[in-house]
Amino acid sequence: MPLDEDKYPAETGRRRFVKGVVGSAALSGVGVGGAAAVDATTDAAGEGGGTTPFVAVENIGGPAPRGMPIIPIEINGGEISGHWPEYDEEAGAAVAPDFGGSGIDYTSQWFQYCGIQSSEAVYPQSDRNSTFLNDTGSFSWQGEYESGKPVTVDMFTDYEDWGNGIGDSGLGKPASVAWRTNSEGSDGVPVQIIRSPEVEKMANGEGEYAELPGSVQSFISEATDQGFIAWLNKCTHFCCVPGFKTQSGSANFGAANDIYCQCHQSVYDPFSPVQATFVALPRPPLTE
Repeated sequence: MPLDEDKYPAETGRRRFVKGVVGSAALSGVGVGGAAAVDATTDAAGEGGGTTPFVAVENIGGPAPRGMPIIPIEINGGEISGHWPEYDEEAGAAVAPDFGGSGIDYTSQWFQYCGIQSSEAVYPQSDRNSTFLNDTGSFSWQGEYESGKPVTVDMFTDYEDWGNGIGDSGLGKPASVAWRTNSEGSDGVPVQIIRSPEVEKMANGEGEYAELPGSVQSFISEATDQGFIAWLNKCTHFCCVPGFKTQSGSANFGAANDIYCQCHQSVYDPFSPVQATFVALPRPPLTE
């Protein structure tokens, strides 16, 4: 396509969406070297934000500038939740310092990008439900369970054999869930989870995972449980919602066993955790 050709004509509505997100995508992609300048603008525009180290499922293809942030798993009474740290007034964020002895601070700022920073779900002071709730839109097996109800370990008993015809069977069983919902079970953010034998190997540092940096290995050992891993399911390119084994066309891009974003073909490896840095966008002031 010629560089001067408009891929999204004005009448489609897609052009308006892209124009609206280009600014935030550009800002969130600024490297560490530009952090001082960005910090100066983010402080004036809202609350929090700035240079933020985080742990992600690695971006391995396509235009996405970085991976998607991993959410530490908690399992209580069989229900699966995403850990939410305590609010630190001085830091202006919810913070779990030195998470799992990894030397990595897990904070609410990991999720301040792609408009998510405007959601009450990630405001550090918000009293929200951190249990993962069933979202039946992506996988047919989830339709066997009531939408909006907690996702439980016993839903994944076949994870070592599960397959849906996309890529290899037995690599893991995925689910789409809502996280940090309000008292009515709505207004959460999109998350995807997998239960996989590969995650168990990662947590134990087995095989190729013995080569992970020590800080990342310590984080993953604490952030996964019973083979479950979770991440905020918002592509870091143009904020689309990608998926692990949700698109048959992913095979055309070598992504049948990876997380694939159908909008612009970004690919993420759920079994390759990496530590990176990005510039978290500021939150709009919280109104009562």
